[in-house]
Parts: sequence; C-alpha cells; structure tokens
Amino acid sequence: MDLYQKTNLPIHYEALATSLGVSKWTAYDMLKEIEKLGFISRSYEVNTKETGRSQVVFVPTTKASDLFKQARNETFNVADWKKTVDHIATLLRDLKNRSLNESIRKMLDEIPKVSTRINFCAYIIGLLLMYLKKLGGKTESLIHHIVHKAPSKETGMTMFVGTVLGTAIQTMNDELGLEITELVSQFLKSIEELSGEEKEMLSVFLSEAFT
Repeated sequence: MDLYQKTNLPIHYEALATSLGVSKWTAYDMLKEIEKLGFISRSYEVNTKETGRSQVVFVPTTKASDLFKQARNETFNVADWKKTVDHIATLLRDLKNRSLNESIRKMLDEIPKVSTRINFCAYIIGLLLMYLKKLGGKTESLIHHIVHKAPSKETGMTMFVGTVLGTAIQTMNDELGLEITELVSQFLKSIEELSGEEKEMLSVFLSEAFT
C-alpha cells in the first residue's frame, strides 16, 4: 500500500523485494499469498528493459484500501462499548450451536465495520477466545494462568493474543492464518494508542470472557 500510494503505479515484485530486503522470489511468493486473500490483483505490462516482454505487476484492491484506510476514532461511546461487549459475548456463547469456522467467518466479516480502536481490539480478543474455547482443557487453563500472572494488564493482553495465535495458527489454513495474523498486527498497534482507561476496560472484558 505504501509503495502504491507513493507512485500510484502497479507494483512489481522486485520493487517490493528491495523495500523489504528479501529476494525477488520471496516477494513474489508473498504477493501470490496476498492475492489469494483478495487484497491485491495482478495485471501485465510491457517491460521497458526487455523489448516485447511483459511483466506481472500488482495493485491493491478495494478490500486492501478498506483495511488500511479504515478510520478508527480516538474516543469511544460507553453505550457502544457495552453493545459491542454484549454482542461478542453472544457470539462466544453461540459456539455451542455453530461450527468454529462459521463463527470465525462471522467475526471477520464484522471487523471492517468496527469504528473505534477499543472495539476493534475487543473483536480481536473475541476472535482468539473462540479458538481458545474450542481448544479447551489444559491449553485454556494454562493461558488463563499466564494472563493473570502477567506483570501488567496490558502485558497480559498481548501475551494472551500472542500465545493463542501461536497455538491456533497451527490448525488454520494458510489463507485464514495470514488474515488473522495481519489483524493481530493491527491489534498490537492499536492497543498502544489506547488510553489507560480503555486498556483497563479491555482487560476487564478479557477477564470476564475467561469466566
């Protein structure tokens, strides 16, 4: 997205490779995976360096623009927060009546509509709680222990997210794993921008969801 916004031109995988400091083949493999998720589309253009030969280039799709340009407010509405928490709690309870994949897809479809950072963070926690509740047993108990023994509530939340992601990603297909990993990356950025009060509310939400 950054490269495209700077040039407003389709991006060749060699340009991405140079930007990331990886081989051009690694960059190309990355782009193919991102293309599968619908975040970019490919096209072909004439290679000016090699007369008559075309080269594959990529441009971000609307889906990618929606993901990165999504504005999330710095402030939140208490009533909206309560509505979000109640809704996520309902989705977690509905796991008894739905398959995990169906529940995950419903969460993923709703996330782009979330308008505030704290609600976005709550959705990511809810998403990972779905996996954790399905795993159950010793795994759930161990992660519960890790969260409550963390030196701070913020650390506890990030440890929860990282630990559950690391455990759950082993059971995901590649496309879903990439999508959720990207969302977790956004979560870690968003949580740094929350106020102390918002972090406290999010921590309470996580603790209550564990019970």
